[in-house]
Amino acid sequence: MSDSPLQVELIAVLVAVTGGEPRVLTIQDGLALPSGPLQTGHRSLQAGLSAWVGRQTSHKLGYVEQLYTFAGQSLSEARGISISYLGLTREAPAHLSGALWRGWYEYFPWEDRRQTGALGAALAARLAGWAKGAAGRMARAEGLFGAGWNEELVLPRYELLWEAGLLPEAARHHQTTAPLAPGLEMTHDHRRILATAMARLRAKIKYRPVVFELLDQDFTLLELQQTMEAIAGARLHKPNFRRLIEQQELVEETGRTTQGQAGRPAKLFRFRPAVLAERGIAGTKLPLTR
Repeated sequence: MSDSPLQVELIAVLVAVTGGEPRVLTIQDGLALPSGPLQTGHRSLQAGLSAWVGRQTSHKLGYVEQLYTFAGQSLSEARGISISYLGLTREAPAHLSGALWRGWYEYFPWEDRRQTGALGAALAARLAGWAKGAAGRMARAEGLFGAGWNEELVLPRYELLWEAGLLPEAARHHQTTAPLAPGLEMTHDHRRILATAMARLRAKIKYRPVVFELLDQDFTLLELQQTMEAIAGARLHKPNFRRLIEQQELVEETGRTTQGQAGRPAKLFRFRPAVLAERGIAGTKLPLTR
């Protein structure tokens, strides 16, 4: 057994929504997620992540949660643990060398169904050809890319495309020349980590008020709806959405307005933090309603 010290690496999925589009901070000109060794002296891993992110990127994190931990051994024979985290912030210039913000749908274009969902349908047809004659494969392809689309199944869809050899990183493994699905690739397993973060956030916005970490302190209801739609990759029914927001008492008016579309004034709202104390661990039941 190796006596080398256990090394802990942090991998951060830092998400912002800018101009109605979900964005993720990357390094290596978009090929990787920010990562680095955990420094000693932190009271918790979350504190270590926040300190590391602040030092490397000058970004202040709002909501933070752990995604998953991977234990392995590197080529240098050093024992290591990789711990990935999801952090919500607001986009600001990145001060890390080679860092830039990229839209997360550049990596997963089939996950954005705010328009027609045509890309998902096209991939379903490609998968049907791959799955032909294999009932199990066909059922998975239809369940993940078919009419019953579940926005939270980002990772299973990515893994199915990988299995079918339709991703660049999988094509090299399978040595296939089949036409590939569109979307940027990432190094190592970073696109898989991003898929995990997308799925986690899509689930979380339905029952916890984390979406407000992505908004300015004052916002319009349209901006709130568009931020929800951006994360979910789906359109919401405007009257139903606003009715549910009102019923949940998640926001309160600021008494001020801003200029909306066509010069019409729009009311400004802010998150009502008292809702957390009122409902505690029961959550806020913020709904995603089509």
